[in-house]
Amino acid sequence: MTTSPLQSGYQTELADFRVTFSRGGACTAIALVLLGVGLDYAQYPQYQTSFALARLLVSLMIGGIVALLDTDMGRRLTPWLTLSWLLLPQAMISWMIWRTDGVLSPYYMGLNLAIFASGIALPFGLWQNLVFGVLSCFLYLLACLLPPHGGVPLGTMTVNVLLLLFAAAASAVYTFFNERVRFMLFRLKAEVSEKNAEVSAKNAELEVINRQLLDIKGQLLQQEKMAAIGTLAAGLLHEVNNPVNFCLMAIEVALEEPISKKEPTLQECLVDARQGMQRIQHIVSDLKTFAYRKPGAEAELGTPFLFEKALDSAIRLVGHELRGVTVTRELPADTLVQGDEAAIIGVLINLLSNAVLAMRKAGTPAPAIHVNVRWTEERLHVTVKDNGPGIAPENIARVFEPFFTTREVGQGLGLGLSISYAVIERHGGLLFAESELGSWAAFSFDLSPAP
Repeated sequence: MTTSPLQSGYQTELADFRVTFSRGGACTAIALVLLGVGLDYAQYPQYQTSFALARLLVSLMIGGIVALLDTDMGRRLTPWLTLSWLLLPQAMISWMIWRTDGVLSPYYMGLNLAIFASGIALPFGLWQNLVFGVLSCFLYLLACLLPPHGGVPLGTMTVNVLLLLFAAAASAVYTFFNERVRFMLFRLKAEVSEKNAEVSAKNAELEVINRQLLDIKGQLLQQEKMAAIGTLAAGLLHEVNNPVNFCLMAIEVALEEPISKKEPTLQECLVDARQGMQRIQHIVSDLKTFAYRKPGAEAELGTPFLFEKALDSAIRLVGHELRGVTVTRELPADTLVQGDEAAIIGVLINLLSNAVLAMRKAGTPAPAIHVNVRWTEERLHVTVKDNGPGIAPENIARVFEPFFTTREVGQGLGLGLSISYAVIERHGGLLFAESELGSWAAFSFDLSPAP
């Protein structure tokens, strides 16, 4: 017959309970047996020496049985070992009854006390308690009927035996209901533990959901910001391009004038002005490419674009942040890949901005960023490496977690790398970080080639 997990767990706990209570009960029995010398002195001083020796012997025997409880076999046999040490005081008391006044001996009360204690205080089974009660009655009968006692008052003996049997029956009933109460308490504890485990699991699920909601909320916030920048960029392109074009036309006309050709300084100024206007055109165009997208553009990852062009746009857009930072690059001749160009520009801007911020915060002398691009296994691998303070080992595994940031409060949401990671993952690649604390940090990702 199979045993349910609940029953199996209860049996294990009950075994521990029985060992603990048997040991405690045995120590109490030893103390009571030894303290009984006071009764011997008050009631039967003539037997004090022999009774004291008997008490000492029984106490030692109980102690020996208790020592067996610490063994594996003793643990399995705890109920019967408990029955054994309980019978030792009963046998001693019965011997004392026989030695003294038989049926009229006041030691009879000790037998009743042990029977009640076995049912109330000790974790006995029903049948073990009944056996203990019947054996106690049998020992009492032997003590009363064996010589040298004669003329036994049968009425008193009958009443005493019946009282012992009543005590045994009552103890058996106590034992039965105590066992049921212990099992009910264990089942209740198991149910509470199970419910707590369910609540903990639900709390863990809610924490995951909350983190996901925070991630989604952050990304929506970022998308709203990008949409606003996109709208602004579109307006800038429309409003700025016309006056910029007028200025470029005027500069071109001025460059063709004879007077400007005769004056080198004026010629140089006009060339510088033309380059400045062209830079304005590039910045507005880059901003529009980066931030302004048509609905559903995020799903369009099959558009070919030159990664070199995206890198140029990202560097121009963060040009004000890169002042004083040496930016070098190493690119192959062909950097044609497929994907969302605006999203990749956003990733590059985030990596460049983070590198600059880390280097400036650490006061890195001669700050530099090197962008290495190479084809490996038919994918374009990109590494953005700086010579800044690096990333602490305990943080490098968390840099892509949403809302994780080492910046001061108000300096960032901790979403840039999380969103960048999702962008590269959406492109079928992997964004990962490497670092040597105090020397450098590098972020790498890969893109698919254009078909």
